[in-house]
Amino acid sequence: MAIGFAGVLFIVQPGGALFEPAALLGLVSAAAYALAMIFARKLGVSEPATVMAFNQNGAYLLGAIVIAGVCAALGLTKLGHPSLDFLVRPWVTPTARDFLLMGACGVIAAIAMSLLTQAYRLAEANLVTVFEYTGMIWAPLWGFLFFAEIPRWTTIVGMLLIVGAGLYSLMGAAAGKPEIIAGNA
Repeated sequence: MAIGFAGVLFIVQPGGALFEPAALLGLVSAAAYALAMIFARKLGVSEPATVMAFNQNGAYLLGAIVIAGVCAALGLTKLGHPSLDFLVRPWVTPTARDFLLMGACGVIAAIAMSLLTQAYRLAEANLVTVFEYTGMIWAPLWGFLFFAEIPRWTTIVGMLLIVGAGLYSLMGAAAGKPEIIAGNA
């Protein structure tokens, strides 16, 4: 898991010079997601994945409604940062195409969350997490394929580390050595 995370760090290249307060939103999101996956592991023995995914999406919807209500009540429409301004912009009624796209995203997200919750129910979190890190591989790949963006050498190294960590974890799980996967070796 540490090697996969190191790969993520190679790709992201965090540093003080690039820090923006809006980046804390990603940190809060990651912490909330990690907490949700811990609950998925704990509740997985008694609840089916579909019920847990439904409850997670319900919690996300409720949170979004509360935040939107607070922003509307306070009249927040501009906070001075592009990311934050995007989040508090005034309501715009979606078009039919927008509703179709949101519906498609909802179906895809519901299926993905059910499958991911099932993965956390059945496998150790450190094994599943390494494979979740592969999301960091897809962004530069799509950037290259669709926008002709050339990935930096650090992105390539990070991608190789993530793939290597995933293969190592998979081989350890296949060999029946959970102590290697858990990092207790």
